[in-house]
Amino acid sequence: MATPSRGSGRSPRPRAGSGPGRGRATGGRRQAAGRPVQQGPGEGRPRSRLTGRSALLFVVLAVLVVSYASSARAWLDQRAHINGLEDQIATDRARVDQLTEEKERWEDPAYVEAQARERFGYVMPGEVSYRVIDENGEPLGVTSELGEPTPRPENDGPAWWDTAWDSVQAAGADPDEESDEQAPARFIGPRGRTR
Repeated sequence: MATPSRGSGRSPRPRAGSGPGRGRATGGRRQAAGRPVQQGPGEGRPRSRLTGRSALLFVVLAVLVVSYASSARAWLDQRAHINGLEDQIATDRARVDQLTEEKERWEDPAYVEAQARERFGYVMPGEVSYRVIDENGEPLGVTSELGEPTPRPENDGPAWWDTAWDSVQAAGADPDEESDEQAPARFIGPRGRTR
């Protein structure tokens, strides 16, 4: 650019050929025919293509990619969870259907009779049952038997009916005739007086 002359109040004007659409100029200097153009400091290096605007755009795009990636991962996790629950629901529905069919079979008296005969060897009155046994005396074929009943838990204290009977006997006894081990330590009489 041209430097303004001292004293003139004009703004500097661009040289011809250096404005937009005027062709390529080297740093505002014309190349004379046959003479090399002198370059100033820093004019020989190629300019970096990364400007402030493109760096800002890159940062904004990176933030958007990270935020959408975390949202996409959460969506994929939820989708996998939903698919797992749908599989579990389908399995549970199949099990419910199977149990419903079994319940309907058990409501049929003929099925109950057949199961009692097969599993436990029951017979109707007047019938005779035969079992084939092997050389060890064990019955051949599939047989189901009732298992041992679950034992009742043992209580450390007396049974409830013993405690109830003792309280009935104690209620009917005269307090003056009680032995020392059955008598309370103090007897509270009328109006809160202790005897």
